[in-house]
Amino acid sequence: QVQVVESGGGLVQTGGSLRLSCAVSGHTFSNYGMGWFRQAPGKAREFVAAINWSGDSTYYADSVRGRFTIDRDNYKNMVWLQMNSLKPEDTAVYYCASKRNTPGWREEVVYNYWGQGTQVTVSS
Repeated sequence: QVQVVESGGGLVQTGGSLRLSCAVSGHTFSNYGMGWFRQAPGKAREFVAAINWSGDSTYYADSVRGRFTIDRDNYKNMVWLQMNSLKPEDTAVYYCASKRNTPGWREEVVYNYWGQGTQVTVSS
């Protein structure tokens, strides 16, 4: 049974930083690409960042590029999202997801397994 578990969310002031963690078990982690999505209240879930199986290719939404960094450790079965210079508009539930070799990175439908999400709130 595949499990995807996010942690690290919380309340932070504008300009602050948070580092989200995602622990994956139940499949061969190094065979899967990983992504982060977020959903703000009243809005659709949106792509944030993704990383390929080896970690040498990363993808970012325009809204977070230069502020967020995704990385992974295939020995620890972990992926992280370092979020710097946070803004109130970054407030959302953040989800971690894994995908096999389906083409694409920014679409929810290409991801196979999802976590339950972790809340990030940025106060102004």
